[in-house]
Amino acid sequence: MTPLKATAIVAGVLAVAFTVPVAIVQATGHVRVRHDSSEIEKADAVVVLGAGLRADGTPSTYLRRRVEAGAELYRAGVAPTVILSGDAHDNADGTRYDEPGSMRSWILDNDLGVPDDAIVLDREGFNTTATCRRAHDLYGVRTAVVVTQDYHLRRTLYSCVEAGLDAVGVGVSAASVQPAQWAWWHVRELPASWKAAVRSLGRRRVG
Repeated sequence: MTPLKATAIVAGVLAVAFTVPVAIVQATGHVRVRHDSSEIEKADAVVVLGAGLRADGTPSTYLRRRVEAGAELYRAGVAPTVILSGDAHDNADGTRYDEPGSMRSWILDNDLGVPDDAIVLDREGFNTTATCRRAHDLYGVRTAVVVTQDYHLRRTLYSCVEAGLDAVGVGVSAASVQPAQWAWWHVRELPASWKAAVRSLGRRRVG
């Protein structure tokens, strides 16, 4: 076998090892994507994923879109509870970073139609997997409607299914005034999807 042929074989194996897990993650999520409340059966909770805050502590543009979509689903009667999940921690300068708290304030301050007693704050949703697992294990959710950006939705749904949730999801716009950032978020979903699949396989083997 020539070195060139050996290199081509190795490259092919690596390509398959990358593309197959990514395809599984994306396909698993794709069949669970919904476009509006008319396509969704009633669930235990709407789960809104965190997405970062502005310097003044208010939700970023992406996060506002998620929160407003989650509130719209609640108003449509999709679920009796809205779980706002994200990062929360104390900064070195003594200020507080609190995605779920900011999301809650955005809902209440803007009269988005979700009463405070229907809101659950998950301040340890540090990543997608943590949000899904905590919704299932800590909050007892079995059926969920997940809200995140459209580019992120399929991987999120895969992670939630792996966590034991019967989940569907609604993706909100990822349009941005920064095209380079928009493109980067889409590209990074490929290795992130591969990582999600490999982690899932590892947990199954351990189990």
